[in-house]
Amino acid sequence: MKISMELLTSLRARTGSGVLDCKEALEQTNGDIEKAIEYLRKKGIAAAAKKAERATAQGVIDAYIHPGERLGVIVEINCETDFVARNQEFRRFVHDIAMQIAATDPQAISREDIKPEIIETEKKIYEEQMVDSNKPKQVIEKIVQGKLEKYFTDVCLLEQPFVKTPERKVGDYLKEQIAKYGENIRIKRFVRFKLGED
Repeated sequence: MKISMELLTSLRARTGSGVLDCKEALEQTNGDIEKAIEYLRKKGIAAAAKKAERATAQGVIDAYIHPGERLGVIVEINCETDFVARNQEFRRFVHDIAMQIAATDPQAISREDIKPEIIETEKKIYEEQMVDSNKPKQVIEKIVQGKLEKYFTDVCLLEQPFVKTPERKVGDYLKEQIAKYGENIRIKRFVRFKLGED
């Protein structure tokens, strides 16, 4: 199938992907632009996983103050190059993450950042809740695991639904940025301030 320049330009504008990647995506999906976008997202997310080990010495620190000035967030997000750090779309991504933190109050960036003893305490609480349930042990274990997964979704930034598009997680949004810029991007740290809280 011959791919028109108009279709190629449209896909590039919508995804920010390179010409060859867009051409390949359109060829693979018979010129269906929506399927081509999905193809590029899947390809980009797979490539993002490979970039996760690369050093991130550049980046941005952003501050978000919620209207009413009673809640604020400072976040540091790192990338590999100053070129990406200065990009306005990257800065919008950083600001989106600051807004996410303000809205959802995560306790950690990922589940690996939660101390094992905290996870154990949560697990014990869920197990105690099931003591009088008369359910088989393996059923209780599944329920406890399900509650733990819900806990991670609530407290881990990367596992939370993204507030602007709740059908995707913050971690997916991050992987999309890694795929888009072709370099590793890492949410390094954040602080959330609420007036009157210690």
